Amino acid sequence: MTASGGSRGRVQSVDRAFAILDALTRRGGRSTLGEIVADTGLAAATVHRLCATLAESGHLRRDAGRDYLLGPRLQRVGDAAARATASWAEPVLAAVVAGTGETANLAVREGDGVVYLAQVPSPHSMRMFTEVGRRVEVHCTAVGKALVAGLDDDEVRAMLCRAGMRRYTDATLVEPESLLAELARVRRTGYATDESEQEEGVRCVAIAVGEGDAAFAISASGPEARFTPDRRDAAVDVLRSAVAGLGMSPG
Repeated sequence: MTASGGSRGRVQSVDRAFAILDALTRRGGRSTLGEIVADTGLAAATVHRLCATLAESGHLRRDAGRDYLLGPRLQRVGDAAARATASWAEPVLAAVVAGTGETANLAVREGDGVVYLAQVPSPHSMRMFTEVGRRVEVHCTAVGKALVAGLDDDEVRAMLCRAGMRRYTDATLVEPESLLAELARVRRTGYATDESEQEEGVRCVAIAVGEGDAAFAISASGPEARFTPDRRDAAVDVLRSAVAGLGMSPG
């Protein structure tokens, strides 16, 4: 059965199973049946049936309290996915570092936030470091802005309502309309920036590649004193050239 109104070839039951796994991931790997129903919007009977199937295959398990947990079989999947991501991402990020001299990151959207999946550090002793696996907010990061620029304004407002807009520095955007205006600029130019909005003295630029849930962002970030506005702008072409070898164009 294909999902109604979905893309051609999408299988509804697969979409729903992944929605359940994503919901569990966002809650740290453990959820009650009711939480999964609330997070996915699926019927309780559907969630129960799919969770039972995933538990039988080892992708989920239930504890003594009847909570659902991510299963041990996913550990192997995650390890293999990390190696596969590194195999294609690291050469791309290395090209960004070679072209900009700054730290390069790859990130994807996860729910209402963004998660870093890979990094190649700058060769400079003073450099930016973001832990792989770290989750950050959309409104104050270049990768976050790049990844949500393709959403319509109502979707962005709903996301901000759920996640909030925490202030990190004096430059952090903390009003939805300010972020929406910034996202309009991202759509026009094709790149997003972070001007000391998450961390004082740090400048970042990012582009998004791909569409929908398959999209990812790559970025270059460095200290403002070295990564000047001119160097930031020049880095946009470096980012675009780096992903060209993947046969993909920025979204």
